[in-house]
Amino acid sequence: MDGSENFVKHNLFAITSAFLTSRSSLRPAPPRHYDVFTAPPPPILGVTWKEVPNLIFEAGICLPRLAGYRHGRLEPRGGRVPIRKDSDLTYADITPKSVYLNRRQLLRAMGIAGVTLAGAKLFERFAYPPATVNAGAKLNVASKSPFSTTEKENTFDDVTHYNNFYEFGTDKSDPSRNAQKFVTSPWTVSVEGEVKKPVKYSVDDVLKLAPLEERIYRHRCVEGWSIVVPWIGYSLNTILKLAEPNEKAKYVAFQSYYDRSQMPWGEHSGIQLPYVEGLRLDEAMHPLTLLCVGMYGETLPNQDGAPVRLVIPWKYGFKSIKSIVKIKLVKGEPTTTWSEYAPREYGFYSNVNPNVDHPRWSQATERRLGEFLRRKTLIFNGYGDQVASLYNGMDLKKYY
Repeated sequence: MDGSENFVKHNLFAITSAFLTSRSSLRPAPPRHYDVFTAPPPPILGVTWKEVPNLIFEAGICLPRLAGYRHGRLEPRGGRVPIRKDSDLTYADITPKSVYLNRRQLLRAMGIAGVTLAGAKLFERFAYPPATVNAGAKLNVASKSPFSTTEKENTFDDVTHYNNFYEFGTDKSDPSRNAQKFVTSPWTVSVEGEVKKPVKYSVDDVLKLAPLEERIYRHRCVEGWSIVVPWIGYSLNTILKLAEPNEKAKYVAFQSYYDRSQMPWGEHSGIQLPYVEGLRLDEAMHPLTLLCVGMYGETLPNQDGAPVRLVIPWKYGFKSIKSIVKIKLVKGEPTTTWSEYAPREYGFYSNVNPNVDHPRWSQATERRLGEFLRRKTLIFNGYGDQVASLYNGMDLKKYY
């Protein structure tokens, strides 16, 4: 490490210490064990108390040397260094992009005026290393969907460099780096199970089954961040109707592609692979449920679920399974990856609901990537008029 990088590292210790000191002036001194999940102080510039330790960890600094950070708690100086196990990772473990995109404003707000421009660039390289995105093929979009929102879209860069795709790594920036050589052709999607006409489709077949639509959907992650994306595809019910589900079909199970030779990072993801998801048949048949083959006018980038994925706008993002190879209609509720990993935290339905908190954080608000301030989360992510009737009579806290 050269002298300039050491300079940044040393100043980051000072930055964090200043931040912790500044926080103590906003509220009474925290007790010996301060639970950042249940009683966080208000954010500054959109950066919460909980996110600062993660920001420093992303920069490669051992926070316990400053204040002690262990299992989501701040402890007195001298606490043990936390060693995170891969199996401990969940969707909420990574700091939102908006935090580290605004690090310079954060430094100014804390009065650290002596950090140079060169140092700030090194800081950025530590926290958010760049990655390229391979260009996709242009798609012939026949129409704009009436289901689209009029909200401002996130940038292509946002959506391609901030991804949850554990097969390619657990950090948000991992998939954009690690998925570049992912082979998506040839590709086959099978539709099977309780159907009268099981079939296997190539991607070319999938592209020809129905006219492609652009649908600008809100997309809400269970972690508390959101994006707006112009997806391309058509309703999943198109492919399901062609298979003719029989009277025994009550649910639809989905499976992602998994190849250890192409996805060696998956072995350290902490979740069972291949990734699996599921929907009730009526949810899968709803016109909002999108079989997606592209975004921003092009085929899907590898890190966003190429070549074909689901997008279910009223559910948390992990339900929108990527890189699908199997669609199977079944009699009973199928196993899903995150529900199997932590059933108390990730339910089968996982509808966006600001009134049902995650056991470890609130779901009442969200941070839109690229924005500083949090916004209120909408029931069913704002799609209640279209989908609320699917859950008439259901206890949404019980069936979360």
